[in-house]
Amino acid sequence: MAAYEGMWAAFVAAGTTANWQDPALAAHATGLALSTLTRGLYADAYNGLVTRGEPILDPVVSSVEPEDEPTTVVVADCGDDSDWLKYTADGQLADDVPGGRREINAIVERQADGAWKVSDFGVHGVGTC
Repeated sequence: MAAYEGMWAAFVAAGTTANWQDPALAAHATGLALSTLTRGLYADAYNGLVTRGEPILDPVVSSVEPEDEPTTVVVADCGDDSDWLKYTADGQLADDVPGGRREINAIVERQADGAWKVSDFGVHGVGTC
């Protein structure tokens, strides 16, 4: 859970300046998850957008593999991004699309060095949970 929550905290922090190169992202995410985060932040930086606020998370462990000595944990969440929105550089709300509660699924894996990192995640549409 620490890796999952740490990934979102790092993404929130990096989003305030659209810093797609923030090293804190790689401390909690790897593979597809890291690529998704950095690409999103790069697009925001390119388009002059930043995020303000933060999502409300409610994660739970939905499964572990193998059960005796887990190396993979699946996290299920119903995150609320109603107060985590994109803004232009001059402080204007970037669009009129409201946030809301979204289903989030994530795979967290133990790395070769023993660290746990999110390797993949999916965020579904508003109203999916």
